[in-house]
Amino acid sequence: MLKVYIVFLFAVFVAATAQAILKYAAMQHYDCWWKAYLNLYVIGAYGLFFLSTLLAVWAYRVLPLSMGVMLDATGYFYVVLFGRMFFGERLTMRKMMGLGLIAGGICVYAVAG
Repeated sequence: MLKVYIVFLFAVFVAATAQAILKYAAMQHYDCWWKAYLNLYVIGAYGLFFLSTLLAVWAYRVLPLSMGVMLDATGYFYVVLFGRMFFGERLTMRKMMGLGLIAGGICVYAVAG
């Protein structure tokens, strides 16, 4: 069962990575409009989203839906971390409070089950 949780959390991490790659691609300048949608970054990111979906579907064969939703919420932490590390986004008090509420919700669910 632990393997299923690890696979699901890895799927969430892969999806967050794909989001960061899409943001990077959106920040680039392209000489024509279609190159903004058909480039290696965008195609690679969608490939990662597809991989993430396959992993999540595999994990959901065993994982209860309510647990999957809770684990999926960890993706917000990855996105904020990637935004800070790769794009220099500020970690505001509002973001910290939001992450705190998410973490609190995960803890309540884990304890109350």
